[in-house]
Amino acid sequence: MQLLPKKVLIADDEPDIIEFISYNLRNENYEVATAKNGEEAIEVAKTFNPQLIILDVMMPKKSGLDACAILRANPQFDDTLIIFLTALNDDTIQIKGLEVGADDYITKPVSPKVLISKINSLFRRTVIEKATTDVTPDDFRIDAEKYMVYVYGEEVNLARKEFELISLLHSKPGRVFLRNEILDIVWGSEVIVGDRTIDVHVRKVRFKLGIDCIKTIKGVGYKYEL
Repeated sequence: MQLLPKKVLIADDEPDIIEFISYNLRNENYEVATAKNGEEAIEVAKTFNPQLIILDVMMPKKSGLDACAILRANPQFDDTLIIFLTALNDDTIQIKGLEVGADDYITKPVSPKVLISKINSLFRRTVIEKATTDVTPDDFRIDAEKYMVYVYGEEVNLARKEFELISLLHSKPGRVFLRNEILDIVWGSEVIVGDRTIDVHVRKVRFKLGIDCIKTIKGVGYKYEL
């Protein structure tokens, strides 16, 4: 097993905050890159390939919300964690952040202990090791009765909708399930949810499984394939 490096991109228009967060992350042995606005964050992310991006909500050129939406639309960042940094302790902002694909948020002023704790917690939620051998169908198993998924023989705890989503895709390997079809089967026609709901759940399932088994068919849907 080869441990993947923990790379973090910080985007904020306040140099003092960037310096402060960078210092604390480097002390925790994270590799850090920085950007001073949302537009620059998008460009840096494409080459730096961070595992985690910290985005200030209010930035020039492109806000953190806009930058997050653009990043999430790019399959390159399907598995990238995103945390919003905001001085606005506002439920509306927090909800918008989650809707565009954020995994968490931190309010300013930033506490080093809270920052590191949240980041470490997010990384602990997934497998950050890359197998040196190919994944085979035997490495992934679903137990429908116990609502449990096993990867390399290890249990992976999924939320109910996450389990139902991967179970649906896994039921017919190679078949592309349309987005509307997934919504109807997993969430039901009586429940009103947006397209982003599927994307967020797919990202979380990929994140928790730690293997590349859900393929995105851009503009169409998803399929299970090893």
